Amino acid sequence: MSGNLLHRPPILRRPDGIGGALPALILISLFFVVPVVALLLRSVTEPVPGLQNYANLFGDGTYARVFFNTFLVATVVTTVTVIVAFPVAWMLAIMPPALGSIVFGIIILSMWTNLLTRTYAWMVLLQRTGVINRTLMDIGLISEPLPLINNLTGVTIGMVYIMLPFMILPLVGTLRAIDPMTLRAAALCGASPFDAFRRILLPLSLPGIAAGGLMVFVMSLGYFVTPTLLGGTSNMMLAAMIAQMIQSLLNWGLGSAAAFILLSVTMALYALQLRLVGAKRMTGGI
Repeated sequence: MSGNLLHRPPILRRPDGIGGALPALILISLFFVVPVVALLLRSVTEPVPGLQNYANLFGDGTYARVFFNTFLVATVVTTVTVIVAFPVAWMLAIMPPALGSIVFGIIILSMWTNLLTRTYAWMVLLQRTGVINRTLMDIGLISEPLPLINNLTGVTIGMVYIMLPFMILPLVGTLRAIDPMTLRAAALCGASPFDAFRRILLPLSLPGIAAGGLMVFVMSLGYFVTPTLLGGTSNMMLAAMIAQMIQSLLNWGLGSAAAFILLSVTMALYALQLRLVGAKRMTGGI
């Protein structure tokens, strides 16, 4: 037994200091910091050194409209996604575990389906001769097909469908952490269902709404495939404009400037969320 103790293998210890984080720092530097710095340098050096690319983006009405469309679509998609995802997440939080696992699996399964395939499916459903328009006409709700594609409506429907799982997942975790006795106590104190939702359930679920909303908004800002196929050229977003500048026009300077602006907005929103959530946790408020 003493021999086994003498030959016992040494216990591996976690590296202290910066040594343990060095591999991660190298990866981040190679695949994030270096490309971002290269992007920034191209935006201020091509075609000539200066800030003319940024001046063109903010001064040209066409580019301003693309920026407006991008933030409008992201805002609308995020708002609709929150409204649709909340009751689904609440249903998952309160339903029996076996049934909840099945529904949860169906939601996760939709994320594994190819994005292009799902977008083309919505193109078939939303076109003038698609299933939705034909069904509405057959039951007499409309007399002529609705314009559901190549506009903001089509983009919103397609992107909300794709973004729903990213909103539902953080919401389910937050809602399951809420003690059901809190809502029962509110009902016993005379609160109506709407008051219990407005004053208890909604404030307690704000961390999940904030996390999912930020994820959906940021992803919507940089989305390319769905807005391009369902929105058409009249509803061009920033990602499609960047792709056109670099691939078709070979204007790397202007495309890099637009991409750097999009990255800066994304990082600023993420920092704002961290600050707000961190402040609420420190104060203990919701």
